[in-house]
Amino acid sequence: YELPATSERVKLQITLTGPFEQTATNDSSNTLLLWLHRAVSDDAGDFQQNSTKWKIHLQPEALLDFSPSASETKVLMLQDNSPIHSRRLNLSATDLQEEITRWNQIGINDTRITLRMSTGSNMTVPLTVSYQLNPIDPEDGIIYATILLITLYMLIIFEIVNRTIAALLSSSLAVAVLALSGERPSLPELVSWLDVETLLLLFSMMLLVAILAETGLFDYLAVLAFELTGGRTWPLINVLCFFTAIFSTFLDNVTTVLLMTPVTIRLCEVTQLNPVPVLMSMVIFSNVGGAATPVGDPPNVIIATHPSIVKANINFTTFTLHMGVGILIVGVQTYFQLRFMFRDINKLRNSVPRDILELRQELAVWRRAAASLSSYSRDEDIVRRALEKKDPAFSNTLAEMKLKYRIRDKPLLVKSAVCVSFVIIVFFLHAIPELQRLSLGWTALLGALLLLLLAERDDLEPILARVEWSTLLFFAGLFVLMEALSKLGLISWIGNMTESLILQVGEESRLAVAIMLILWVSGIASAFVDNIPLSTMMVRVTAGLAAPRGLALPLPPLAWALSFGACLG
Repeated sequence: YELPATSERVKLQITLTGPFEQTATNDSSNTLLLWLHRAVSDDAGDFQQNSTKWKIHLQPEALLDFSPSASETKVLMLQDNSPIHSRRLNLSATDLQEEITRWNQIGINDTRITLRMSTGSNMTVPLTVSYQLNPIDPEDGIIYATILLITLYMLIIFEIVNRTIAALLSSSLAVAVLALSGERPSLPELVSWLDVETLLLLFSMMLLVAILAETGLFDYLAVLAFELTGGRTWPLINVLCFFTAIFSTFLDNVTTVLLMTPVTIRLCEVTQLNPVPVLMSMVIFSNVGGAATPVGDPPNVIIATHPSIVKANINFTTFTLHMGVGILIVGVQTYFQLRFMFRDINKLRNSVPRDILELRQELAVWRRAAASLSSYSRDEDIVRRALEKKDPAFSNTLAEMKLKYRIRDKPLLVKSAVCVSFVIIVFFLHAIPELQRLSLGWTALLGALLLLLLAERDDLEPILARVEWSTLLFFAGLFVLMEALSKLGLISWIGNMTESLILQVGEESRLAVAIMLILWVSGIASAFVDNIPLSTMMVRVTAGLAAPRGLALPLPPLAWALSFGACLG
């Protein structure tokens, strides 16, 4: 393939799309080689120059016409065409100057630059080739990408604008940088950058939770916890945290906490508890429970739906089994840590004025007096009932809350339970090869559509209004931003830096070092910045460490480390 001729340095970014194999093999005949070639002819002879050869592994010959296409991008370079740059010449200073002058006089018509390809395959290899002359310098691209990423984090951390606006603004700036560098993506290419599987899964689970919330289930469970525990402090907190963790395992953890917050605050008012530590405990257990499955926490959704993770056969069951063991340990440790932090029960109670405390002490005296009376006479019974009126009746409070926070639509609750159970069961059945064609996103969408049909709602506007559209736009902006940062070279630069750090240790310790790096970097970073953009970036770095052309480390342990760090950080 002939390119525009020039005697200057040639820098060409080539993008190939074809039946490429992601796993390298030792079959040298099943490869494709690409390189730049420059030929210069003049009266003194011919000059040949080749760039470094780019080696790409192809699918087996029998699968060339049927394999899904994959894209590969690489920058090839030729120095200027003077032989002084390609070989040493034993010339004197005068002869050297004459040689330079002669080569500068060679016209472009005497120069030919071609993109050459070679393969040992006996079959025709279908390819799509696109190239970009003089792409952005890698160092400049990394600087621009770093500035864009820091801008996003600053906007989110200091809450200068809404995080959705921050993501859309940063992604727009990233596309503008690509356009100024001559790599402006087309609209179809921009759409292809969106991870539709992740967006579909989030949207479907939001629909399920929106319909489930209309039944009043979350309020009822909080009242049920109050009834089961008799209003006692630690048993009530334990049951609330347990309910939150269980629901966060299969439903969005943020939505679960938001739905349980109003009735939890009411319970804290009744039991005279400070709602802040109670809600903090519920949030912590929501994060712990959400980390157990691919659908419980947004970072897990990003990790589980990444193409590299899917190709590694990490399905819903595999993900849950591996993460579940660690989450159980974390849950037990978290519980004992909370019990230690609030070992003084007064830290969980509201700070009240002194006169209220004196009134409570007086009520306590009346309670003890009421308990000391026995039913020997009618007069004693009258006195006893009079004294008991001074003690707020638990049963009256419970009856009042049951009346206010009840199941509002029992038929809809049954239908919702059936549909959510269907979705969860199919999630676990993804371990069956025949069901792996049905992705997590499409499974959740089928469950949401089934529930919409069973709910027999005439108007969808109230349900659609509960969908967190801003969150979906936030994810979409992040996907565009991260793909743009990848094209600018930041993701590969971070991956190379990580690889060089891991290579400092022996081969037997590289996996352990990689796990610790991913775990603690993602965990510490998630404590200060939003874990969603962090996960979107780190999952690419993790996939690069496991790539055959990288360190070829096992991908599953790295995925578990990233999930623990991003969700629990």
